Amino acid sequence: MVQATPFLLVFCLALGAHSLPAKKCNLTGSWVNDLGSNITIITVDANGDFSGFYSMAVSAFPRPIENSPLRGSQHLTNPGNQQPTFGFTVHWSFSDTITVFTGQCFVDKNQKEILKTTWLLRLRMNKFGDNWKATLVGSNDFFRQEEQ
Repeated sequence: MVQATPFLLVFCLALGAHSLPAKKCNLTGSWVNDLGSNITIITVDANGDFSGFYSMAVSAFPRPIENSPLRGSQHLTNPGNQQPTFGFTVHWSFSDTITVFTGQCFVDKNQKEILKTTWLLRLRMNKFGDNWKATLVGSNDFFRQEEQ
């Protein structure tokens, strides 16, 4: 067993190495989800902070949809991190709601970048008794929008 240990270690490392992403997932740029909503992240600074805007494709609100500002942060503590975690807040320009997104940027086996997110949308309620229905939860996958 002692002689087999180095072999098993090398074998296990070799098996796992193929699943490591070859490229780093980069938040900067334009992203689109399956509903047609767009996220544009302008730049990520040295502290991991970023800003941009969110353009919603669908809405239950009666006012026209407008681009809405977003501000967020990417986790930077591990310099070798190829698939970072992040979070951002969207202040909707056309309603009295706010949404927070949290997620991770992944590179899939085809080297495509994907933002896997979970969100909480807070609706403004007129009465305290309606607080129970004020927060919606969901998830979205965003894919890098190809340059045209």
